[in-house]
Amino acid sequence: MAKKNYNLLIGVAALIAIVLTVSIIGYIVSKPKAIVIQGEAEATEYRVSGKVPGRVEEFRAEEGQQVCKGDTLVVIDSPEIRSKIAEANAARAAAVAQRNKAYNGAQKEQITGAYEMWQKALVGESVMKKSYDRIKTLHDQKVVSDQKFDEIEAQYNAAVATAKAAKSQYDMAVKGARQEDKDAAVALVERANAAVELVNSYTGELYLTSPANGIITDRYPKVGELVGQGSPIMTVQDLDDMWLTFNIREDRLHSMKNGDKLHLRVPALDNKEITATVYYIAARESYATWRATKEIGEFDTKTFEVRARPEGRVEGLRPGMSVIMISNEK
Repeated sequence: MAKKNYNLLIGVAALIAIVLTVSIIGYIVSKPKAIVIQGEAEATEYRVSGKVPGRVEEFRAEEGQQVCKGDTLVVIDSPEIRSKIAEANAARAAAVAQRNKAYNGAQKEQITGAYEMWQKALVGESVMKKSYDRIKTLHDQKVVSDQKFDEIEAQYNAAVATAKAAKSQYDMAVKGARQEDKDAAVALVERANAAVELVNSYTGELYLTSPANGIITDRYPKVGELVGQGSPIMTVQDLDDMWLTFNIREDRLHSMKNGDKLHLRVPALDNKEITATVYYIAARESYATWRATKEIGEFDTKTFEVRARPEGRVEGLRPGMSVIMISNEK
C-alpha cells in the first residue's frame, strides 16, 4: 500500500509539473509582444539641373563627396549659346552704328553733294523758265501751237519741282535725322542691349553650382552625354536639414500632437538614443488604411505620417537609417 501511495504521489506531482509547464509556455506564447514603432531618417534633396541644353563637358564633384553652397559641380558645353551670343553682339554693334549715324547727321561729303544737286536743279529751273517765257510770248502771238506750249510748261513745272526736292534733300542733310528717327535708333540699341544681357545670362547656366551644403548622392548622365533643358544631372542631400518619418496607425498614436518629445534609438549607431520634436502629423492616402477583417469589435484605421526633427545635429545619422521609438513625452 505504501508503495502504491508513493507511486500515486509521484504521478500526481508529475502531472502538476506538466500542467504548470504547459501553462507557463502558453502564457509566454500568448503574451502580446510590445509594439515596435519604426521610422526612417530623411533629408532635403536638391536636383541640380540647367536651363540650357548641351553636353556634359566636365564633372567637378563625385558621388559621396561633400560640397559647399556655390561650388561648381557640372560644366555644360553648348555651341548654340555661343552662336547666340555672337549674333546678339553683332546686332548690338549694328544698332549702335545706326544710333550714331542718326545723332551725328550726314557726313560733310554728303552735304556737299546735296548742295551741288540743288544748285544743278536751280540751273535747270532757270533755263526752263527762260524757255517758258519765250514760248509763252510766242503762244500769245499765236505763233506757237497749244501743244508745244503745254509741253514747255510741263517741263518748266517739272524743273521747279526738281529744284524744290533737291532743296529738301540739302536741308535734310544739314539738319540731320528727325527726332523720331533718333528715338527709334535709341530704342533699337536698348533692345539690342537687352538681347545681349539675356544671352549672357545663359552663360552662367553652363556652370551648375550646388544650391546648398551637402553630399552628392546621385549622378545621372556621363561626360559627353546630351542633357535637355531642366534635366536632372546630380542630387545633393542637405544633411543639415534632416527629419524622421514614422507611419503610425491611428489607434497607436495615443493623442500624439505637435510639440511632443520622442525618445528614440538608432540601431545603426550602436542604439544611440536621441530626442526629436514632432512638428507634422497628417493622414496618409487611402491605400495606407488598415482594413478590419472582422465585422465585430474591429474597425478600419487610417495610417498617419508623423514627422519629428532631431534636437541638434546627430553625428553619423544618414538618410535611410532606421530609428526605433522608445517613448513619447507630452
